[in-house]
Amino acid sequence: MHALVIDDSRAMRRIVGGILTDLGYEVEQAGDGQEALDLLNSGRVPDLACIDWNMPVMDGLTFVTQVRANPAWRDVTLMMVTTESEHGQIVRALAAGAHEYLIKPFTPDALRDKLSLLGLVPVEVP
Repeated sequence: MHALVIDDSRAMRRIVGGILTDLGYEVEQAGDGQEALDLLNSGRVPDLACIDWNMPVMDGLTFVTQVRANPAWRDVTLMMVTTESEHGQIVRALAAGAHEYLIKPFTPDALRDKLSLLGLVPVEVP
């Protein structure tokens, strides 16, 4: 399975990417929503996108809205991975088309549990 980690923090991309790699994903990274959209437009469409909310150039909510506006990308599972923890923000992201919402900081198990809920754990990790 193929995952795209979208976050302006290189360290956070490494952390999330490492967890996903351990779960059997091939991982690509983007530093903002526009860079991620460019990857999708080039034909590299992931099974899963883990998206930070607060980024320069294009924020995560705008990215979710753009992806959901394109029927060719309707099969991409979108999960917000962000520090935004207000109930209203969570509702906005889910209403825009995100499938799940994980609040930073989180544990590897919390990320795996969210993926499991979505049916996206490619290998069972003990």
